[in-house]
Amino acid sequence: MMRSLYSGVAGMQNHQTRMDVLGNNIANVNTTGFKRGRVNFQDMLSQQMSGAAKPTDELGGVNPKEVGLGMNVASIDTIHTQGSLQTTGVSTDVAISGNGFFVMKSGEKTYFTRAGNFGVDNQGTLVNPGNGMRVQGWQARDVDGQLILNTSSQTEDLVIPVGAKIAARATTNVNYACNLDKRMAEIPEGASQADVLKSTWATEFKVYDDFGEEHTLNVSFARVPGTQNEWNATVNVDPTAAATTNTRVGMGTTNGTGNTFVVRFDNLGRLSGVTDTAGNASAATGNVVLQASYDVQGANPGADGAPTRHTFNLNLGEIGSVRNTVTQFAEKSSTKAYEQDGYTMGYLENFKIDQSGVITGVYSNGANRTLGQIAMASFANQGGLEKAGENTYVQSNNSGIANVSTSGVAGKGKLIAGALEMSNVDLTEQFTDLIVTQRGFQASSKTIQTSDTMLDTVLSLKR
Repeated sequence: MMRSLYSGVAGMQNHQTRMDVLGNNIANVNTTGFKRGRVNFQDMLSQQMSGAAKPTDELGGVNPKEVGLGMNVASIDTIHTQGSLQTTGVSTDVAISGNGFFVMKSGEKTYFTRAGNFGVDNQGTLVNPGNGMRVQGWQARDVDGQLILNTSSQTEDLVIPVGAKIAARATTNVNYACNLDKRMAEIPEGASQADVLKSTWATEFKVYDDFGEEHTLNVSFARVPGTQNEWNATVNVDPTAAATTNTRVGMGTTNGTGNTFVVRFDNLGRLSGVTDTAGNASAATGNVVLQASYDVQGANPGADGAPTRHTFNLNLGEIGSVRNTVTQFAEKSSTKAYEQDGYTMGYLENFKIDQSGVITGVYSNGANRTLGQIAMASFANQGGLEKAGENTYVQSNNSGIANVSTSGVAGKGKLIAGALEMSNVDLTEQFTDLIVTQRGFQASSKTIQTSDTMLDTVLSLKR
C-alpha cells in the first residue's frame, strides 16, 4: 500500500515537470528561433515478488511477479525541427533554412543560435542587439588588389563599415560588343563632313583614371574604301578637350604609333582579326586585345616633365565568336562598350547578404565589393547542446565538436536574408498535451487519495 502512495507522488512530480516544459514552450511561441522541448517518461525499478520459472516435463513456465515503483523523467529533448520563416525586409535579419547554427562570441566564449535578428553597432560590427554577442565569420582581405575570403582560417568578428570610403580605381579593361552594319556605305573620295558622319559609327564610353576622374572614350568605325569586311577604327580619349590627350593604341603590350587600327571580319560577319598602325596583327585565334594609352592632364608629371599616361586594355572579343564580340551583320549598328572596371571614389551606402552568407557592400559609385561571409556550425548530435539562455546554446560532452564552415557544407542549410525563423512550437499540440498532462496529474493524485482511504480502513480495524 505504501508503494502506491509513492508511485502517486512520483506521477504528480513528473507530470508537474512536463507541465513546466509545456508552459515554457507556450511562453516562447513567438520567440525567434526557439526550439520546443519534449518530456519523455519511463517506469522506475520494479520490486520482484517472485522470479520466473522455466517449463518442466510436468508443468509449463511461470512468469515473474513484479510490482512497479512509479515512474520518472527519461529525457527532456530539444526538438530541432524547422520553424516557419517570416519575411521582415530588414537587411541584417538572416534565417537558416535547414540545419546549422550561427556562431556568436561573448569575449572568448563561443555560443550558437538559430535566431538571426542581427544588427550593426556604432563600430560597424555585426551583433545581436539584444545581448551584444558578436556574429562570427570571415572578413575579406585585400591581397594584391584582389579581395580574398579565406574560409579555412579561424572565424572573427564581422565588420560592415557603413559610410567607409573606397578608393578610386582606374579603368584597366574596356570590353566592346557592338555590331557594325554591313550595309553602311564606305566614305567616298572628296566626301563632305556630313557624308563622313553618315558613314561612320561612333561609340562613346566613360573610363576613369587613377584619381577617379571621368574621361570619354570615343571609338569610331568607318569602312575601309574598296573593301567589304574591313573597318578603320579611330580611338580618342576626351576628343573635345582643350588639351590633347595624345591617345595611342597598339596590339599586345605596345603602346602603338597611332590611334587607329583595322578590324577585319569573315564572310559570316564574325571577327577575324585586327592590325594596328605599326602593322602588328592579332593571333588567328583567341581574344583580340589592344592596349590603349592617353595623357592624364593635371596629374603629377613624369621625370621628363611629360604628363602621366594611363594605359588600359581594349577587348574586342573572341575571334570567330558572336557573344560579347564586335560583329558585322546586316543590322543597324548597335550598342557600344558594355563593361569597364573603373570607378570614382565612393562610400559604402548599403549591403546585401546572399544564400551563402556572403556580405556584399554596395557603394555610392556603383561598385560592389565582398566584405565578408557569415560562418555556420553543425554538430553530430545537435540535441546534445546545452541551452545557455538568450536563444543560445553551448557545446556539451554529447553534442560533438562544432563543425564550422560555410553554408551548404557538411549538411548545413542555406541563409535567407530579410527573414527570421519563427518558433517551432505548435499551439494545437501543446494544448492537447496540457490536457493529457493535467489528467495524468489528477490520476496520480487519485492514487494517493485512494491509498489514504485504504490506510484509514486498516487503522479502523482496531478500535
